[in-house]
Amino acid sequence: MTTRRTRPVPRPPEGTPPPAELARQARAVLSDAVRIARWAAVERDRDHEPDAPTATERAAAALGLTPAQVRAGWDRARLAGLVELHGDTARPGWRLRAWDRDDSAVLRGWVALFDAWSLVHPAPGDVAPSSVAEVVEAVPQVLSLLQLSAGPVPVPALLDLLRQRVAELREERCEVPPQPAEEPEAPQEPWPAPRPDADSLARLLDWALEGLAAVGALTLGDGQATLTPLGNWAVWVKLEQICVAAQSPAGHIEQSAEDMLRGCARLTPGPARVEYRAWLAARPVGSAVTELLAVARGEDALLRGLAFEALRVVGAPAEAEVRAAAEEVCLRPYALLWLAEYEGADPDDAPDVLTREEATWLWVDTAAAVADHGESTLLVRHLESAVQGTVPALLDEVRAVGHPRTVQVLVALAAAHPDPALAKAVRRAAFQVHTGGA
Repeated sequence: MTTRRTRPVPRPPEGTPPPAELARQARAVLSDAVRIARWAAVERDRDHEPDAPTATERAAAALGLTPAQVRAGWDRARLAGLVELHGDTARPGWRLRAWDRDDSAVLRGWVALFDAWSLVHPAPGDVAPSSVAEVVEAVPQVLSLLQLSAGPVPVPALLDLLRQRVAELREERCEVPPQPAEEPEAPQEPWPAPRPDADSLARLLDWALEGLAAVGALTLGDGQATLTPLGNWAVWVKLEQICVAAQSPAGHIEQSAEDMLRGCARLTPGPARVEYRAWLAARPVGSAVTELLAVARGEDALLRGLAFEALRVVGAPAEAEVRAAAEEVCLRPYALLWLAEYEGADPDDAPDVLTREEATWLWVDTAAAVADHGESTLLVRHLESAVQGTVPALLDEVRAVGHPRTVQVLVALAAAHPDPALAKAVRRAAFQVHTGGA
């Protein structure tokens, strides 16, 4: 039996401020964005005359900012999840509602802004997009050097590292230098291998450093760059995620979503969430969400529920696809509960967003998961979670809801229930559903 090697999770940098202090700094970075988001939350319900000033001008006047500051703050509010766009409508995000009381929400919002630094500070328009993409991909190594240095780093040293990393990226892509046309009568000098243009890379490094400074991750001065406490902490968080992905305690990191969820079905919620985080950290979030929803559309109700538990770990990046999934019958109750909790509802109150029919469909789906994977006593106890209150009312609505597993659930419940009279009523309901009777 082989033992998989793991990398130790890195310790927080020495001298890292406590979370409350980091959250205070993050609130300072996003203070204008929060003010603008709160102003917009109040203004969205007000009617304005057709010739009234634009929203940007009204916000600038109300908040004592310039229109340019308002536009920049609005972009930051969107990137940090303080506001959410739904079509042409903007509404407050859950982070805005939790901003004053939840330090972890503040830090997650700032990390979202940190991850989007290249959007906050647009790249030079006269540089090739491919060069910009290379620099964005190389920036993590620049940040790592800044963290390892634990102090100011001269910009020329960062530029040397950037050149080296861009060259490595090109080599990893196996870029082959173009060959000159054959002209025997006039031999030419060998075609030089393409290399990053020094001037462009220097400009792009300046752009990257300015973008990271704009989101509060570092400071610039005297030809050198220094990570802020927030930037230092953010780089550590990213390293921790890589290490967690590398050591996935239960060993599911390299498996498909379905196999990973089946493995997690044997775990309690805490260890399962660790596995979800490790599995998600090892792959692009977009493809991971797509894969989880594909499993949720399958026939196994237990995996459907676990897929949405994993999507809760994903958070904001999953919102658009989960919102679209709410239009599918088999996913709708799960998606609506996910969205309610994502938007700030207490988990105990989230079921209130479901209609009676949706709640009944979810009850049958959950019962199917218990029947397939649980013990008969659990299925009997599942009766207590039905919203109908009485077994006859439950059976009436279960027959009408049209869940494809209704017959199997009712048969299993009848076989498990110790009350003969109730078991008989459930069997009768199962027969009626099977034969299409009333």
